[in-house]
Amino acid sequence: MAVNLPDTHGGDAGAGPAAPAAPVGGRAEARRARRAAEGRRARPPKAGRSGRRPRPWWIEIPAMAAVGLVVALLIKTCLFQVFTIPSGSMENTLRIGDRVGVNKLAPLTGWKPEPGQPVVFKDPGDWLPPQPADGNPVTAALGSALSFVGLVPPKDDNYLVKRVIATGGQTVQCAGTTLTVDGAKVDEPYLHPGDDSCAGLDFGPVTVPQGYVWVEGDHRSDSADSRYHRRGPGGGAVPVGNVVGPVSAVVWPLGHLDWFGWAGR
Repeated sequence: MAVNLPDTHGGDAGAGPAAPAAPVGGRAEARRARRAAEGRRARPPKAGRSGRRPRPWWIEIPAMAAVGLVVALLIKTCLFQVFTIPSGSMENTLRIGDRVGVNKLAPLTGWKPEPGQPVVFKDPGDWLPPQPADGNPVTAALGSALSFVGLVPPKDDNYLVKRVIATGGQTVQCAGTTLTVDGAKVDEPYLHPGDDSCAGLDFGPVTVPQGYVWVEGDHRSDSADSRYHRRGPGGGAVPVGNVVGPVSAVVWPLGHLDWFGWAGR
């Protein structure tokens, strides 16, 4: 008796032999390859591979220089400015050729000059002789530009450095070898060796006007300070508005580095 067996390939009878099934491993490999391709298309580009071309050096270098000049200008305007000591009037605290860092941020945060502090101030009028001009216009312009951004000391040299002795409302006097403020003797350990407080020039009593400071050099016998300008504006005293800030440090030369503190103490 004949038995009809079912078609195990699901095909119609008489349709011929069925195509062999794809290997299971081959289908899995194909799916993995397809997913990998889709992942590569969807993955965001790595940082630094945005496709932008780097700027050429002739653009990068001037841009970096401009940023550096802006930073230097900000430091000079708001933080510290360097000045060169041109004379021996503050020896031995400050010597000829020393470069000092002046704290310009202190006045912006409420600092006021106090007795005992060395300060840099703008010439209040005729304390310094006229400065000779640079005959070379190129170097003069370059020096002015570098001075403006604070990379070199000011070129006009109309700044002085002295020590505050008395402030507005105080009375200062010197007689013999003794300096007094409001009648109290001032101890001056910073004086140049061989000098005394008066150095042969008695004066006073002088009452310092409000908004002014009385200044003298540490090398008392070699300093044309407030004592020598008593007939000028302010009776020899310097307007507080002319004070750039306290001397905080000697920054050059390396052999004379010194730190006087945030407020020049």
